[in-house]
Amino acid sequence: MAWSSDPAYLLKEELLAHLRDGRWRPGERLPTERQLSESYGVGRSTVRRVLRQLKGLGLITQIVGSGTYIGEDLAEKLPKPESLDLGISPAELMDARLIFEPGLIDLVVRNGTAADLAGMEECCLKAERAETLEQFEYWDNAFHQKIAEATHNQFVISVFDLMTKVRERSEWGMLKKRSVTPERRGAYQHEHRALWAALKNRDAEAAKASIHSHLIHVRRNLLGY
Repeated sequence: MAWSSDPAYLLKEELLAHLRDGRWRPGERLPTERQLSESYGVGRSTVRRVLRQLKGLGLITQIVGSGTYIGEDLAEKLPKPESLDLGISPAELMDARLIFEPGLIDLVVRNGTAADLAGMEECCLKAERAETLEQFEYWDNAFHQKIAEATHNQFVISVFDLMTKVRERSEWGMLKKRSVTPERRGAYQHEHRALWAALKNRDAEAAKASIHSHLIHVRRNLLGY
C-alpha cells in the first residue's frame, strides 16, 4: 500500500512514528483536532478518523471537555513497523536512497503529470511554512513520496513505501531530530525547490544532479560522511 494514497494513512503513520520515538509520552495531552488539522494540512474529519483508529488500538484516551491523551503501555500496543525485523541501518538506507531515487527521475520526466508537479510544489510550500520540526519532516517526506508516485509505476511506489517504513524507526527519527538545524532546514527547502524546478522543466540531467546532491547533503548531516 502506498502510504500517501490516503491522507488518513499518512497522518496515522506520522503520529505512530512520534509515539515510537518518544516525542509524546504516556499521559501527555495531544494537540487539538484543529491544531493537528492545521499542522498537517488535512481536514478535521481526517483527523477524527485517525484518532478513532488510535483509540481503537488503545494508544490514546479521549476525555470529553478535557482533550485527548496518550495512553499507557505503549510498547505493548504500538504496531510494529515492518522494517523492524530487517536490521537495516540508517547508513544502509542512505546508500540505497542514493542508488534508487536518482534512478526514478527518467520515469518522472516521462510519466509525471501537471497534477504530480502541483503536488510536489504544495509539499514545498507546506514545508516552508512549517512551524515545527515535526511539520517540516512530514512535508519533507511527502515531497519525496510525491516524486515516487509521479513515476506511475506501482512497483517503484511499493519499494519507496518500504523505505518510508524504515525511516519511521526511532533510530532514524532521533538522528534526524539531532541533525536538523534552521540553517540545514533552509538548505533542504532550497534543494527541494531546485529539484522541483528541474522536474517541471523536464530536465532529467539537472534533476538527477539535484537529487543526488541533496541526498549527499542529507547523508553528511545525518551520518557525518
